[in-house]
Amino acid sequence: MARFRLELGPIPLHHQVYLDLTAALDAGDWRPGDRLPTERDLAERYGCSLITIRRALSEMVRDGRLERTRGRGTFVLAPRLDIDFSGAQSFTEEMQTRGHDPQTRLIAARPEAAGQAVAKALGLDPGSPTLYVERLRLADGEPLLLEQVHLPAERFPGLLASDLESDSLYEVLTARYGVHVSRAREALEPVLLRAREARLLGRRRGTPALLIEGIASTADGTPIEFGRTYVRGDRTRYYVERVVIRPRWTRSPDEDRQEEDLDETISQPARR
Repeated sequence: MARFRLELGPIPLHHQVYLDLTAALDAGDWRPGDRLPTERDLAERYGCSLITIRRALSEMVRDGRLERTRGRGTFVLAPRLDIDFSGAQSFTEEMQTRGHDPQTRLIAARPEAAGQAVAKALGLDPGSPTLYVERLRLADGEPLLLEQVHLPAERFPGLLASDLESDSLYEVLTARYGVHVSRAREALEPVLLRAREARLLGRRRGTPALLIEGIASTADGTPIEFGRTYVRGDRTRYYVERVVIRPRWTRSPDEDRQEEDLDETISQPARR
């Protein structure tokens, strides 16, 4: 006997199942990590076909609410964290604002010779000394980001002795070296995680992720950091807020009429 009545009408049956299951997740009926009932059990619950159930579950997988694993079942995922890509807050501040417990784990901190890409980004000669810092950023104990950055060694002597797990890197640069990061140019691209990055982020090799690559500079344009950040695509979602203004929207009605009159004059045939 079905425990939820699907209704024939403008809303497809699979979407009704999707809406009810989504509401159940929001209400906490199943928590992150829980396994959902089997497709057959769900079909009995809703009194519908297995095809209807599979279409509903596929929608929820695309939404990032569920994960389906062959041979194991369908599991509930934690909701994605929305992060303001254009915001000025640090990772720690962003997570605290959203009520999460941010943590940083130092993976590596060592001197390195600059390769071609790093040297070009920092305006150095290839082989110049740099400082390499790799940190894993977590929220509520779950890895979200893997940061890999290079800085010019000559500008920041002794930096690697700092507490880079507890302290903000940019705050250390300001307090100890008087260097203020004021701008950053970053590019985003989808990637498949390699074995090492996947292991650190707690994912399988080949899992899709987002790579953010960028150069941070001072106010006068001097580059001081070249970074790559691998972001878990299943747990985070970046958003950007834009102000959309077109030149025509800011002009007065008189200016619009003048342009219309000019267009009419230009469109008239020339007279000899």
